[in-house]
Amino acid sequence: MSGGVDSSVAAALLKEQGHEVLGVTLKVWQDKGPGQACARPGGEGPAAIANPCCGAEAMADAAAVAGRLGIAHYVLNYEELFRREVIQDYLESYQQGRTPNPCIACNDRVKFGPLLKSALDLGADQLATGHYARLERAPEGGLSLLKARDARKDQTYFLYRLGQGQLERLSFPLGGLDKGAVRQEARRFGLRTAEKPESMELCFAPAGDHGAALRALLPKEALRPGPITDAQGKVLGRHQGLVFYTIGQRKGLGLPGPEPYYVSALHPASNTVVVSRVSDVRRLGLVAGDARWVAGAPPSAPFRASVKIRSAHPGAMALVTPLGEGGFEARFDEAQPAITPGQAAVAYDGERCLGGGVILSPRD
Repeated sequence: MSGGVDSSVAAALLKEQGHEVLGVTLKVWQDKGPGQACARPGGEGPAAIANPCCGAEAMADAAAVAGRLGIAHYVLNYEELFRREVIQDYLESYQQGRTPNPCIACNDRVKFGPLLKSALDLGADQLATGHYARLERAPEGGLSLLKARDARKDQTYFLYRLGQGQLERLSFPLGGLDKGAVRQEARRFGLRTAEKPESMELCFAPAGDHGAALRALLPKEALRPGPITDAQGKVLGRHQGLVFYTIGQRKGLGLPGPEPYYVSALHPASNTVVVSRVSDVRRLGLVAGDARWVAGAPPSAPFRASVKIRSAHPGAMALVTPLGEGGFEARFDEAQPAITPGQAAVAYDGERCLGGGVILSPRD
């Protein structure tokens, strides 16, 4: 229970259905208030991060909802685990020229790993969350991970790393509802979170300001300015630190000229941002590593699928070819913009999420 309307309604619906429900809130980040300091990962001095979305107010809302529903409420301190498994990976990825997705890492290494174990240790049969996704028993056996009924809220992109053992222990009560229906249910249950604004930001990047989080958490040497060049190496300007740029970025480059430039490559070794025109950013394929497949085993042969290359991407048809050592190649029917190392490539067969991997590099 994060203190938001979604997890609040998930708990209420399960209680109404006759389940014995326990509420669990994770404390993953220090709530220090505006302008106050939190420790950097590794204890290397202060980092000013204010008002995380999972702070004291959210915990109070979760506790109030639990009280309203008459269920037990626990707060588990996962700060150190979150720093080690999510924050550290986030920082290292940006320094290596990749653009990570911390929500995927959190789901994989925190919520549906240690938290699931904690839930089972508390005597629970299943772990339920407010994610917008559906589960369905497949005709061939096992469970399928399906997109939510509300396509605008679907979160299967962030859940592609779930395996069969986890899915058997999970419940997503909101998978068949849209956001309006969820708020209506919250009002019916008399929950204080019914009108609470939706949080779309990272818990350690208030107001979605990744730059502020990186400035606060990274050492100064990781924020060195450097050259912005074209593909031929001609210097066009200066960047303010490699970590503040991502593939496909157009705003904030500060380059002259009537036509816009787009970031096409990041080179950490030389601390260089490479830019080009938009047509140069489109690529026909990608290679992904660290693949996970919902069915368990990787596909044995190439297959056609719709592949999403970031959470807001609509998906594009591609031929997906499994590779050795847990990776795959995706070859798109049409070139796709801003294929970004560090983001996830997730494959779908219609509504069914098949699995995915971390983008290592685009391919022509």
